[in-house]
Amino acid sequence: MKITFGSKLDRFDLKILDIVAQDGRITLTDLAERVGLSKTPCQARFRQLMADGFIEGFRAVLNPVKLGLSHIAFVEVKLSSTNDQALRRFNEEIKKINEVEECHMIAGRYDYLVKVRTTDIASYRRVLGECISSIPNVASTSTSVVMEPIKEAGGSKKI
Repeated sequence: MKITFGSKLDRFDLKILDIVAQDGRITLTDLAERVGLSKTPCQARFRQLMADGFIEGFRAVLNPVKLGLSHIAFVEVKLSSTNDQALRRFNEEIKKINEVEECHMIAGRYDYLVKVRTTDIASYRRVLGECISSIPNVASTSTSVVMEPIKEAGGSKKI
């Protein structure tokens, strides 16, 4: 990820972001050493980056295959209405579906692109039929099943 907007980030801030994006468990001492700052100013910068929203949080990246969630499908969703109320309702309802890993409003033939991760095709069909298709204003869906994931989110991002 390359930051190109008019932020007040300098090379130390960018280096901190790059390092913690790759290793969120790095100690402050190691971070300071890798950035080239002493511990106190590095800690102050790190805290400011968090306060300013550049760092939103930390979490463990789980292995979905080891958890039995190897089936991935992308669903293109077309709504019958795209007024504010219909969009808000869809957004609220899709967030409630545990199997939905990502959802993006898109421009194009469809209104949303939804990534669904399940154990198998049967459980995917249940999620599609009972959950996604039952959301008000869903007019149609089209599914693409992943044969093999090549690169997925959750890994480190280069700044």
